[in-house]
Parts: sequence; structure tokens; C-alpha cells
Amino acid sequence: MSFFDIIILAIALSIDACVISFSYGLLFEKEKRKNALLLASFTGFFQGLMPVLGYFLTEFVRYYIQPFAKYIVFFIFVYLGIKFIIEALQKEKVKQLCLDLKCLFLIGIATSIDAFSAGISLSLFGNHILKPAILIAIVTFINSIIGFIGGYTLKLLPTKILEILAGILLISLGIKALM
Repeated sequence: MSFFDIIILAIALSIDACVISFSYGLLFEKEKRKNALLLASFTGFFQGLMPVLGYFLTEFVRYYIQPFAKYIVFFIFVYLGIKFIIEALQKEKVKQLCLDLKCLFLIGIATSIDAFSAGISLSLFGNHILKPAILIAIVTFINSIIGFIGGYTLKLLPTKILEILAGILLISLGIKALM
């Protein structure tokens, strides 16, 4: 794959992280910089790590994990989406958004399953993995920050509607993974 192809791949792989960050940006009121950086760091890290793992585990993945990858992504995104919707419908004023280590880890994994597969493809194409993995991580980090800022700026709509919309976006990503 050429450098241009890898840039396009990095942008395509970062879209899920951008959408997740957008969803979280819609909801956060406090510590927005810290939370944007946390999301971007986790998604960027996993997007960079997963192609490396896929690259080195090409044969194992092809036989054992790949048939279930879309279901793994589906369940993680649906879990997060339902959590958003339930939190939106609760009558409490103070809501605890899911941005602890468990959720960050799940978000990182869910948004990087495709990157894992990309690592397999890079291996099959005969590419080295270090530069593409770093590039994918950087592009994802940047797109995640952009997504968070975009979501945060759209807070003019009623919060409950935005929270439900964020949950629907996450569930949609899960359904998309099944296709």
C-alpha cells in the first residue's frame, strides 16, 4: 500500500472514534478538554495498537476471531448506546457519564476492531507496520478531538434529545458492524 492509501485507510478507520467522541461531546458539561483528550488518547492508542496485533496474529485471526468480529463490535456499541439512552431517560438531574477506564477500554476496543483487520491486510500486502500504525493512531486522535468539539458545540438542542441521539448513534454503529 502506498502512503496515500495508508492516509485514506487511517481516515476511514478513525470515523468510528470521531462519531463516539461527537456523541460524548454532546453530553459533557465539565472538564471538556480533559475528557476530549482521554477519549482521543484511548481511541488513538487502540487504533495504533490493533493493526500491530492484527499484523502479527494474521493466521490466528483469520481462522478463529474474524468470523465473530462484527458481533463483538455490535454488542459493545449496543451496550454503550443503551446505557446512553437509559441515562437520558432517568429522571435524575446529575448523570454519571460512562468515561471510566472500563468504558474507555470498551470504546477503544470497539472502535479499533476494523484497525485490527487492517493490520491483517497490511501483513498480506507485505507492508511494514510501524509507520502505518503510528499514522493511524495520530489521525484517529485528531479526528476524535474534532468529533468531541463538534458534539460540544451542538449543545443548543435539549439535552435529553441529544443523549438519546448519542445512544442511537452508538447503536447504529453496532448495527453497521453486523453488515
